Amino acid sequence: MAERSFTKEVKELRLGEGETFRGEGILAITKALLQCGVSYIGGYQGAPISHLVDVMNDAKEIRDDYGVHFESCASEAGAAAMLCASIHYPMRGAVTWKSTVGTNVASDALANVASSGVTGGALVIIGEDYGEGSSIMQERSHAFAMKSQIWLLDPRPNLPSIVDAVESGFELSEASNTPVMLMVRIRACHVYGSFVAKDNVKAEINTQNGIQEAIYDTQRIVLPPASYLQEQDKLDNRWPAAVKYVTENKLNEVFDGDTDDVGIIVQGGIYNNLIRALELGGLADAFGNTKIPIYCMNVAYPMIPDEITAFCAGKSAVLMVEEGQPNYIEQALNTVLRQADINTKIHGKDMVAPAGELKSDLILKAVERFVETTQPAGLDMPHVSKTLTTHNDAVGASRGVLSFQVPGRPPGFCTGCPERPLFAAIKILEKELGPTHVCGDIGCNLFGALPPFQIGQHTMGYGLGLASSSGITPNFGKRVLTIMGDGGFWHNGLSTGFANAVFNKDDGVVCLVDNSYSAATGHQVVPSTGRNPRGEKVDMTIEAALRGVGVKWIRVVNNYDIDDMVGVLRDAFTTEKKGLKVVIARAECQLALQRRVKQETAKTLARGGRHVRTRFGVDDDVCTGDHACMRLSGCPSLTLKDSPDPLMVDPVAHIDNSCVGCGNCGSVVHEAGLCPSFFKAEVISNPNWFDRTVNKVRAGVISKLQGRRTAA
Repeated sequence: MAERSFTKEVKELRLGEGETFRGEGILAITKALLQCGVSYIGGYQGAPISHLVDVMNDAKEIRDDYGVHFESCASEAGAAAMLCASIHYPMRGAVTWKSTVGTNVASDALANVASSGVTGGALVIIGEDYGEGSSIMQERSHAFAMKSQIWLLDPRPNLPSIVDAVESGFELSEASNTPVMLMVRIRACHVYGSFVAKDNVKAEINTQNGIQEAIYDTQRIVLPPASYLQEQDKLDNRWPAAVKYVTENKLNEVFDGDTDDVGIIVQGGIYNNLIRALELGGLADAFGNTKIPIYCMNVAYPMIPDEITAFCAGKSAVLMVEEGQPNYIEQALNTVLRQADINTKIHGKDMVAPAGELKSDLILKAVERFVETTQPAGLDMPHVSKTLTTHNDAVGASRGVLSFQVPGRPPGFCTGCPERPLFAAIKILEKELGPTHVCGDIGCNLFGALPPFQIGQHTMGYGLGLASSSGITPNFGKRVLTIMGDGGFWHNGLSTGFANAVFNKDDGVVCLVDNSYSAATGHQVVPSTGRNPRGEKVDMTIEAALRGVGVKWIRVVNNYDIDDMVGVLRDAFTTEKKGLKVVIARAECQLALQRRVKQETAKTLARGGRHVRTRFGVDDDVCTGDHACMRLSGCPSLTLKDSPDPLMVDPVAHIDNSCVGCGNCGSVVHEAGLCPSFFKAEVISNPNWFDRTVNKVRAGVISKLQGRRTAA
């Protein structure tokens, strides 16, 4: 069950020539792929590109009509390897994943396909996850493009530009026999807009009309001496062909301004932020009419020297607006201008924020420094200065509204998350056995490293948790614990972690969290979900895979059974048996479960059927205000309220209406021997006669007992 269904939206993918397409960026990319006549598409989920995989699944009927094969790949490496289909054959193919972590995984296959070169257009759609909303290390995709000489498109974040970039990407790939990266940031993925559609195109080679004859060409195989010739081909033929195509088709854009004295060069993907910054500074309007000329690099790599020199010639200074470090584009820009003997002053990271997402306020600060330094002719500088001062004063005043510092809120597990009781069990066991080193992994389980649990010292990559323990385990005084999710297990962990650990006879403990989905990326199915993305039954289990690589000690536990979880973990750490010990903590992701349950509940209530909802609460009279329950649970539904006892200063614990009735809070505090204030209740909608009778009897008994207490 994916996080979001696009069943309704995919109907827009059937629009034809001249019709207006309206929707999100992800849907627009899908429509563009169909218009370009792709033969195959592959991908691995990951923000901000996860929904592209979901759309492809939901668009199965349309894909089948055009013979487009879609593969939900086991990893980004698997997706990248699909591009080999375009090396020999005139097939257009596209693959997608989250960058830069996904490109790390895919880099081996990417390097090989870039070396071999392609015959059919090969497009890599990467979700650039950089900035404050990112969940990964702060790196950019630019370095990968330069490393393997893969052209990098960075279109302006509006639907027409993105759709044009998909079409241009395939044509550029075919014109230069080189794979092309199309970089889209999170705002581009979810920007809403419209564009004029074209007819979808059925590729000449498709699932309904397959390849009839195999092509064999040793020059396309990455082996000496062909590999040496492939490098020369990149420089002598592919690069010039790419520059020619970009130039002739004007993929980069120039926006004229009111002054010829200065200019701004910007990556296409942050063009909107630049225009907003200029608008706030009175240097542009909301429609993009700018007073300072702009050269917009919709192609971030390769740089086009003739366009750069033409834009910079005659200007005293140019501001390079580039995300992050290293400042690849700024360095290349200086090289191009110096080689052309153009003395235009380049300002870049001396004015632009050196790292982090370039939001409009940061760009505006850079523009302000730029115009104050250069004093461009043709601009009303007193008016510009006044506008900037007014804006800065307004921003300062708005920030002064809060008279207190907003407390930090680190990310954490959702209400009812099955991983919460797992970490609580580990915390409880630590009191008995003492803490040990915990190797984390990518996924929701990584939140356990944050308060209130603070369990997990590092993470090395998706599915690499167990592999990362190999240097620690033999050098540690006790068994080391590794925590890994089922998504990471199937992505990389089975071979890199488990097979490696068994092969080397490692003696560690692994807690493998099986919540039925690749939950952190949007509830895409994994092999152990029991079905593939097409809904077909698949008989693959984690236990069978573990036994297949030689793991002997395997235990399966229900996450919510704290007592059992603590006991099994204790056995894993204390048993005299050597070798890998694997505890499979199994319980469905609560978000996916509630999404399904709420639909079923709504249907039941709509027809007047009986429904029972389990809730947990805290007895105000029993709660001492110690709040140890929160320190051991941290559930978002567990909060505070004023104590009804006037003699009690501290607030008492309280469970709000977001509770999903998982029971973790009560079972944890009871297992830890903290307090007896938690109680379980059942809320019954549309009760039957038996429910009403039982309730009436209970109310009578309680009333009688309360009367006796009052009389006493």
